[in-house]
Amino acid sequence: MTVIVVMGVSGSGKTTVGTALAKELGTVYAEADTFHPQANIEKMTAGHPLNDEDRAPWLAAIAEWIGKHHENGAVVSSSALKRRYRDVLRGGGDVWFLHLHGSRDLLAERMKTRSGHFMPVSLLDSQLADLEPLEPDEPGATFDTSLSPAELVESALTAFRERA
Repeated sequence: MTVIVVMGVSGSGKTTVGTALAKELGTVYAEADTFHPQANIEKMTAGHPLNDEDRAPWLAAIAEWIGKHHENGAVVSSSALKRRYRDVLRGGGDVWFLHLHGSRDLLAERMKTRSGHFMPVSLLDSQLADLEPLEPDEPGATFDTSLSPAELVESALTAFRERA
């Protein structure tokens, strides 16, 4: 089976879409933020972007989770900003990436209006600067976050089921 990794920068709707997608598929969902070491959360809360070294244990933990769940299929979120990060996640098992991509203005507005999240809007530009879109040889599809969550889930399910 395949694990769907819902990827994108903060504010792209990974949690909303990932949760709904897992429900539609009748499978488990894991939120990427729960895999962060406390030091990462503290760093981001203080307004400092993570670097590759900070992200390494987080990515390894998500890849381990993928390895434990790929036989039955699952959904997990992860910013998966760089191809080398996605390579780490692919090391856990068969994955398919659902990249939620949107305009900076839309993403910033969503971040401003959500409550209870540690990621400040000030870090959005650093994430956008690090973002490397999916390459043609990476399994997955990209969708615009201006679509409704229901439209995103429907489009993602169609693309996932029609994948080669």
